[in-house]
Amino acid sequence: MAESFGTDAELYDRARPRYPDAMVAAIVATSPGPDVLDVGCGTGIAARQFQAAGCRVLGVDVDARMADLARRGGLDAEVAAFEAWDPAGRDFDAVVAGQTWHWLDPVAGAAKAAQALRPGGRLAAFWNVGQPPPDVAEATAAACRRVMPDAPFTSPATKQALTGYQAFFTKAADGIRQSGGFGAPQQWQFDWECSYTRAAWLDQLPTQGAFTRLPPDKLAEVLDDVGSAIDARGGTFTMAYATVVVTATRTETERTGVA
Repeated sequence: MAESFGTDAELYDRARPRYPDAMVAAIVATSPGPDVLDVGCGTGIAARQFQAAGCRVLGVDVDARMADLARRGGLDAEVAAFEAWDPAGRDFDAVVAGQTWHWLDPVAGAAKAAQALRPGGRLAAFWNVGQPPPDVAEATAAACRRVMPDAPFTSPATKQALTGYQAFFTKAADGIRQSGGFGAPQQWQFDWECSYTRAAWLDQLPTQGAFTRLPPDKLAEVLDDVGSAIDARGGTFTMAYATVVVTATRTETERTGVA
């Protein structure tokens, strides 16, 4: 699934939400310098925000289609699985990862980040966690239960979205601790909102991991049901987002070669 997001890279880049400027500013302010490595850079959504904040950014992504679009947008991007990526003697002030750290081995990923970071550098993995209105959430869950009855993510979506993501945050923090290259991990949270039209949300929904490999006819069923729920509330809705960052600082020791 991690390599399925590039199926329509242009749609992904257009439809996916950006990250709070306050989060970008916090990561930049607590990093020792402007050199940033963006892990799982995708089409460069987060990278462009760090560039706008004055950073020099290198991206790494496993999907050549996503990396190609990122390059066309002005990002220097390399194609590799991060755990196997070779820093080639380069080092960075921050290693960031938006919506991607859960696709990595959490210990090997943290160890590779430690290898690439200067002492005092910051690792920051972050996720946008959206909480749609209950009627939109339930329409989505009901459609998923019908078209994907055996999938593990078809339980009612009206529960708090952060609850479902907590396993990602815990796994990331545990991997940082086990890697041995960082101080104690912290969890930051930035709350914000975004208004969606029916068309804008139905653009974004197919870019989410639950739907990137769904056959077109099944995806159309989901979109029809969700679109009807949005129509019933006047054609728009407001999504409550929490952007959660799991972060730690590279210990002030000499870096060693980490496998």
